[in-house]
Order: sequence, then C-alpha cells, then structure tokens
Amino acid sequence: MTVSPDGSVVVIINPVSGPTRRGRAADRAAVAKQTFDRLKVPGDIRVSEHRGHAHELALDAVRGGARLVIAWGGDGTINEVGRALVHSSTSLGIVPGGSGNGLSRELNIPFDPSAALERALAGRDRVMDAGDIDGHLFFNIAGVGLDAHVAAQTATRVHHRGLLPYLTASTRDVLTFQPSPYSIEADTGSFDVTALVVVIANSRQYGFGARVAPQAASDDGWLDVIAIEDRGLLGNVRRLPSIFLGGFDRQAGVRAIKARHVRIRAQLPMPVHADGEPMRAGLDVHVRVHAAALRVRV
Repeated sequence: MTVSPDGSVVVIINPVSGPTRRGRAADRAAVAKQTFDRLKVPGDIRVSEHRGHAHELALDAVRGGARLVIAWGGDGTINEVGRALVHSSTSLGIVPGGSGNGLSRELNIPFDPSAALERALAGRDRVMDAGDIDGHLFFNIAGVGLDAHVAAQTATRVHHRGLLPYLTASTRDVLTFQPSPYSIEADTGSFDVTALVVVIANSRQYGFGARVAPQAASDDGWLDVIAIEDRGLLGNVRRLPSIFLGGFDRQAGVRAIKARHVRIRAQLPMPVHADGEPMRAGLDVHVRVHAAALRVRV
C-alpha cells in the first residue's frame, strides 16, 4: 500500500458517538496514532468537545492547508466535517463510529477503525453531491415529518445508542404521529400528499441497511424525494420489510420522484432534520442539490 506523504492529515474524533463497544476518545485516539505510526504518516488527532465543534475543527484544518480530514463518528459528525470541506480541494475520510452509519455503509467504508483509516489514507477520491435544506447542507438524507420528529425525540430521550433504542422510539412515535398534508413543488413535477414523512435523499439509506430511497445515488446530480403516506398500522407494518429487503419505493402509498429543486409547504410547522440532526420547524422548506460538491476518500 502506498500512502502519499504530501500535505497534512487531520482526524477529528467524536468521543461520544455510537455504541460504547466502538470505543471512546482515548481508545479512538490510540488507534489513530498507532495507524499513523505504522503507515509513517504524520497526522494530527483532534477530539470534538460539543455539538458543532467538529465543524470548527474541520474549518481550522482547511485553513491550515490539510489535504485530508477524517471524520470519526456517525452521520452527524460526517455532516459537521463535510460542510467545512465542500467546494475545497480537501478530501473527506470516514471512520464509521455512529449507530446507523448510513453514509458509511453506502460508501462501503470498513467498520474496522484501522482498516477505515487505511482506506482514507490510501484510497481514491470520489466526488459526491450535497443537498441543501434551507441553507443547511446534508450528504446522506434529510426529511420532514416522522423521521425528523423521531430524530428530535431520540436526541433527548434515548440514552443507549444502537438499533434497538431507535426502533423502540420509532415504534412509539409511529403509533401516535399524525400524518400532515404537504404541497410538494419540484422542478420535475408537483403534487399534494398527506404523508407520514417526506424524505429527501442524496443516498439510499438511513443506516442499519434501511434503504428508504433505493434509486438514489450520491453522485448523479439529483435528489430523490420519497413521500410516504400513512396506510394504518397494518399497512405500515406490511411494507416495513421492504425497506431492508429492497423495493420500498414500489410499495403502496410510497411516491418517489427525482428533482434538483424542491419546495415543501405545510399548514402546520413541520419537523425537519438534516443527516439526522434536528432543525427548526417551518411552514415552507426549500431544498436543492449542489452537484459534485465534496471530495470523499473511498
């Protein structure tokens, strides 16, 4: 394996993302240092201390001339770091350290930290798109409705990370969440729908292998808009396996279109998220794609 020695490498570690079995700050920093030493790569190891800090650290790294910034964490950490790197010559590396790890799975990043670090250091750059929801960039999935409501609830309610707590919280919310009427205007067509959730996808899955947008591709210059109608408890349960097995976009009550620009309007404030991070609720949401916005090391 050949690793280019030119430029600087920075790894930004989220010490609290993901299940505890994946290690915490000291463990992750030790693995990063051992990998850098073994490959004889000079690397700078930084640990985020609060929400938004990874973004600040990544901006500092870009200003300092880093050629590669590696985000070690989940989709939220990748979002913070990636937003600092868009439209720059600095590449994003990824070490999966979250719970769902949707984007990491889509990019086939190894889950073993040492292997992921090696991939970031020795891999090739791939250029991917970014979505923009009301000025906030996302790289995996954004949405309004149920998934944003679950994101907001689990951010404050779930203290044990992993699939089971999210499924438990989601199940409770699915049983009580009321679908809302939405007006969706896209550059490829418009329609009104009463939906549990409207997903805006840059790649295929939320994480855990849940492929909510099977036709999405992060480098095609399009966003996939998936409107999911409420079909009652039995109907919703019937189509759930397809989100893991494939063909979810062909299920009853699921409408999918591709678009570059989307406007979503609602009569009541709608919960919004970007890459799983809750945003301020609004009545009018604007979404667009930035094609070829980010270099990611795969």
